[in-house]
Amino acid sequence: MEKHPLKVLVLCTGNSCRSIMAEALINHFGQGCYQAWSAGTVPARYVHPKSIETLQRHGINPGNPSSKSVDEVAWQAYNLIITVCDRAAGESCPLFPGKAKKLHWSTPDPAKVTGSEAEKDAAFDQAFFMLKNRIEELLK
Repeated sequence: MEKHPLKVLVLCTGNSCRSIMAEALINHFGQGCYQAWSAGTVPARYVHPKSIETLQRHGINPGNPSSKSVDEVAWQAYNLIITVCDRAAGESCPLFPGKAKKLHWSTPDPAKVTGSEAEKDAAFDQAFFMLKNRIEELLK
């Protein structure tokens, strides 16, 4: 039996949108059972403001996220590593070494959506609900 909380690392390219939202969702819904961190392979070094707005709009405390390199979170072992980069957009996340279980949740990058504020909000909401649904399934 695994010790709780299970440690989860969410990886993305920039660590500014999808991985930030997934980290907050796992920490919100997995309280006591899961603890999440996020990082990027090429960190943007900023958190997209719509990631925070989207989390708050749906009642999720974003915490105090920061965009950081995977090298900055490699200090501990993880039970689960989740990549969220969208393969269709030509992005890729590296395989993370170790014995952690690995999942890939291809999620379109909402930061790449152009258009009106409503269209951008809709893209962030779509990513939010894709991640939320997957996390709820994971936590069952």
